[in-house]
Amino acid sequence: MLWVYSSPALFDSVLFTLALLLAAGLLLDAWFGEVRRFHPLIGFGHWANWIERQLNKSTSSPAVGTSEKRCSRMTNTRARGILRGVCAWCLAILPIVLGTYWLFDWLYHVSLYLWLAANVIVLYFTVGKTSLLQHAQWIYRPLVAGDLCTAREKVGWIVSRDTSAMDQYQVTSATVESVLENGNDAVFGAMFWFIIGGAPAAVLFRLVNTLDAMWGYKNDRYRDFGYSAAKLDDVMGWLPARLTGLTYALVGNTKNALHCWRTQAHLCASPNGGVVMTSGAGAINTTIGGPAIYHGIQHDKIFMGQGEKATASAIALACGLVERSAWCWVAALVIIAAL
Repeated sequence: MLWVYSSPALFDSVLFTLALLLAAGLLLDAWFGEVRRFHPLIGFGHWANWIERQLNKSTSSPAVGTSEKRCSRMTNTRARGILRGVCAWCLAILPIVLGTYWLFDWLYHVSLYLWLAANVIVLYFTVGKTSLLQHAQWIYRPLVAGDLCTAREKVGWIVSRDTSAMDQYQVTSATVESVLENGNDAVFGAMFWFIIGGAPAAVLFRLVNTLDAMWGYKNDRYRDFGYSAAKLDDVMGWLPARLTGLTYALVGNTKNALHCWRTQAHLCASPNGGVVMTSGAGAINTTIGGPAIYHGIQHDKIFMGQGEKATASAIALACGLVERSAWCWVAALVIIAAL
């Protein structure tokens, strides 16, 4: 997409086209939802798992010798782990992104209509708004009905923390956090990169984000191997996260959202997740966060947002915030093109 922005004569028509493509992708996602079988990201996950099994080998060395030698071995081991992670990242992602670029370049020269249709299909697969909101509804309904056990089970599908002993607030908070953060990861990040670089860039972002979800853990297995996957996801998500935070503020309680972003985001572990969760919680006038248990270990996360502690209704508010924000982006493109 960037190549046409240099031409003033094409700029307005490009923005209108982008708005129409994004709207079509969002509508297709709303009508059909997530593909249950043969989703490309599921296939990519299998491909990434196979690569990880081949390249993420143990590089540990016996802890013998002087402290200087042990330190040197640890440094070399970490470097080898990171290098293997970089190689795995390139092998998993680059062939797919390059293939997407060549395919769309070919389609553009063969048929503009096929090219446009293919863009909508890519948006359908890369923008997961309906799936995100549907998963939130699966938690919201049993919560409202007083079925905490089912709500705990459902929230375990979308978060990595331990859910077996969660109370109602913890279930609600985890759900709202996931909706707000994944609003950036599954919706706005893909939309942003589609606007910047078309279908190949949207595909790149979703694959980068998927590898971070698979390899970006800070445990013994992935601390080194997944380092590059996590950092590259932070880089690609940096600007979309801040635009998402601004959009949450625009369509919600602006004053609260900006205040929470300014005072709380820097206290969060994630440089991007903190922005969207604090601004989003402030935008819907609720408080989320607090201690959470991951793999048997309690993590003292900060409380985010402002207002009463989240209840089940906050899930519906968070879903509405993401929905309005997505269409706000489409409207913004139309308005800019019309100026």
